[in-house]
Amino acid sequence: MPLWLDSRPLVLASKSEARAKILSGAGFGLEIRPAPIDERAVETEAGATGAMAAARLLARAKAQSVSAAMPGRLVLGADQTLALGATRFSKPAGRAEAREQLRALRGQTHALHSALALCRDGAMLFAHEATAQLTMRAFSDRFLEDYLDMAGDAAMTSVGAYQIEGPGTHLFERIEGDYFTILGLPLLPLLDFLRQAGFVAR
Repeated sequence: MPLWLDSRPLVLASKSEARAKILSGAGFGLEIRPAPIDERAVETEAGATGAMAAARLLARAKAQSVSAAMPGRLVLGADQTLALGATRFSKPAGRAEAREQLRALRGQTHALHSALALCRDGAMLFAHEATAQLTMRAFSDRFLEDYLDMAGDAAMTSVGAYQIEGPGTHLFERIEGDYFTILGLPLLPLLDFLRQAGFVAR
């Protein structure tokens, strides 16, 4: 018996490889359809309301945008923001900005806020938010450069310039929170909803 029970695949409104791997690994039928939204404009709309509010707005904007173009389909939007105190971070534009972010985060505890939104025909069926706290160790400048060499272009694909499931794990001394939240998709509450709704085997 398959785990995913709907006759059509779940639509993921994101180009995140990490989220696609999580869902595929959980046995989902999956179709990738990145949302054509201006993420920076949505973040600007969130303004000073906080990093979690920005993640929430981005997840919902992605899901609703793709849902409007795909009638009848189940569409999942997700996003993640990083905050160090009141300072919100975005994906670094290049190595210099990645270095700057990592120097700011070094020896500090920051928050990763992850949000998801599930839509069908533009209507919100389920939404969830979660936060993880991550503490970077006080690594040396030499290690920082070695890390950036090892991570390569991948350092520019994630806010904070790291992937915890890759070389980025060497940056940390303590992590508090759900693993899937850290990867940008709080999976367990989503699975619970989908089971209750009959989309996933119980």
